[in-house]
Amino acid sequence: MLTKEEMPACPVATTVQIIGSKWKLLIMRNLMQRPWRFNELRKDLEGISQKVLTDSLRSMESDGIITRTVYPEVPPRVEYALSALGESMRPIMDAMEEWGRNYKKQL
Repeated sequence: MLTKEEMPACPVATTVQIIGSKWKLLIMRNLMQRPWRFNELRKDLEGISQKVLTDSLRSMESDGIITRTVYPEVPPRVEYALSALGESMRPIMDAMEEWGRNYKKQL
């Protein structure tokens, strides 16, 4: 997680830095439905590599956007879910979805 001094002065730039990658947005889209396991995400996000998914999830967890829960089972089960901070981005994601729908209608 970045310190306050390391973050951009512009709030929009801060948001883009935290969730601005294509994959992070798509991961968030999925996690807004329900908690997901790693392999479920990898299968659903066509084209994402294991490394990019791992790095994205670690970064999002470090930034406090998602939570990672490890269940003490054999084999171990790990689930990713939105944190309260991640949930606070729901209106932004909803607005992006609406904008995308409206844009597609214009084509």
